[in-house]
Amino acid sequence: MNRRTFALTALAGTTTLALAACGAGGTGDGKDDGSEDVTIKVASHLSPMTDVVTLAGEAAAEEGYTVELVQVSDNVQYNRLLADGEVDANFAQHGPYMEEFNEAHDGHLALLDGIYDAKVGFYSKAYDDVEQLPDGAKVAIPNDLTNEGRALAILHGQGLITLPEEAGFEGRVGEIAENPLSLEFVQIDLLNLPSAYDEEGMALVYSYPSYIAKVGQTPADALFLEELVDKRFTISLVAREDNQESQKIQVLRRAMTSDAVRDFLEKEHSDTLLPAF
Repeated sequence: MNRRTFALTALAGTTTLALAACGAGGTGDGKDDGSEDVTIKVASHLSPMTDVVTLAGEAAAEEGYTVELVQVSDNVQYNRLLADGEVDANFAQHGPYMEEFNEAHDGHLALLDGIYDAKVGFYSKAYDDVEQLPDGAKVAIPNDLTNEGRALAILHGQGLITLPEEAGFEGRVGEIAENPLSLEFVQIDLLNLPSAYDEEGMALVYSYPSYIAKVGQTPADALFLEELVDKRFTISLVAREDNQESQKIQVLRRAMTSDAVRDFLEKEHSDTLLPAF
């Protein structure tokens, strides 16, 4: 997504995931006779992120809180909702993406706990081996700056391009120093990258597991995956600077990093991600 085109669109849906424990109140946990708001609204959009929020709701209920999932349909809404105070937190992004939003919108979002590292990489419907890639092959990469840099770093690691030594994970297409196959880069919104997988003539497509699953692919099907994971890209819980120390957020942080969440990630999603806590 282009950071200059953030726009709030229609809310996809709101689902209450856990009921506040009966009789929650003066139990030494900062609540009184029920007058305090004990509903924690968390914006997210795709599985397994939404699944983690659901599971965290069960843990939060044990402390007398209700977690309400505000499920959105794209990578725009969750930050706008949080910045505007419509939700308490979101779970859908990594640190560099959040920082890009803050910079572009004078935002005050705050990165909290890292939850998991997604196994990202490149997929190909036309080729089974990187050695088969022809001259001039088309490569679909994200059009937002943070994910563009990550995608190019992976290609650099595979020896398909050469970036300037200082580029790291912040390289740009226009900065590529060597491109021996004359790869043609097509920059696409992150959510729309899976559709490029089926496009005729598209040789490589960068994607996250949760997105590429839409076309029946998993990291096991990737032509190649990211070899060196930079922890800056850990999918993390995000709140605002003005509420990150609140009781509700502390409850949510404990719930999101609970043993139940870790066990779920390890048992149900080990092929697509690695727990980060």
